[in-house]
Amino acid sequence: MELHGIFVPLITPFAPDGAVALDVLERLAHQVLDDGAAGLVALGTTGEPGSLSAAEQEAVVDVTVRVARERGVPLIVGARPDLAARPGVTAALSLVPPFVRPGEAGVVAHFEALAGDVPLVIYHVPYRTGQELSITSIRRLAAIPGVVGMKYTTGTVEVIDELPPGFSLLGGDDPLISPMLAIGAHGGILASAHVATRSFVEMAAAWRDGDVQRARSLGGRLAELSRALFAEPNPTVIKGMLCAQGRIPTASVRLPLLPATRESVDAALAGGEAADLVGHHAQEGGQRR
Repeated sequence: MELHGIFVPLITPFAPDGAVALDVLERLAHQVLDDGAAGLVALGTTGEPGSLSAAEQEAVVDVTVRVARERGVPLIVGARPDLAARPGVTAALSLVPPFVRPGEAGVVAHFEALAGDVPLVIYHVPYRTGQELSITSIRRLAAIPGVVGMKYTTGTVEVIDELPPGFSLLGGDDPLISPMLAIGAHGGILASAHVATRSFVEMAAAWRDGDVQRARSLGGRLAELSRALFAEPNPTVIKGMLCAQGRIPTASVRLPLLPATRESVDAALAGGEAADLVGHHAQEGGQRR
């Protein structure tokens, strides 16, 4: 199994009454796939899984499994191993053990024990987990049967070579995805791709095809957009922008998150439009309203 291209870690949209807007989630999933996304991620950090009830988490997976099957794309599921084991799910997104800082040998042993019937995409995000991993340890993790990839979100750009066939390195730092693709990453799991899916897909294709000038131009503009979208805690600005475009009914998030400020949302909208990265969905959203 190899995972290539741009994966969108879906937000969880909320209706005005606070319920999960499952119909909107389904429409949003189809939109990003229409725009070229290679696959979907459900119940990643961007989806606020910790604020969802068990029943809501299950409903989100039901919707995304249905869309992934209909469109013939991979689906990665976080939050709960039992949900990732459902038919129609491609792999589980599994976080490096946070907070306890078990050491690199402990991380490798953890995933050796965890790997089984469900393929794993390891989520390496040391500024959240407190656990750093060397390139040597990443190679050891990549060699574990059943580990099919890693979401690499370290805040740095590093060449990680000598990875086994079938293991996919997916960038997870949105502003750094262009240089990661340039040095060999297979793709990315990018919250920013909600609002500029086509542009992220075009940039990845440009690096793949050796169109360096096009890739650099898009990469620089997308990095600026990503920084604007992460000006406040994820996914608050993204939700504000999607709501302003008419693609979701509210910009609501659940505690401990608070909605993004109007200033941050306006800055992201203005930056994306000025850089010619967003706009067609904004027009469609206006028509739906």
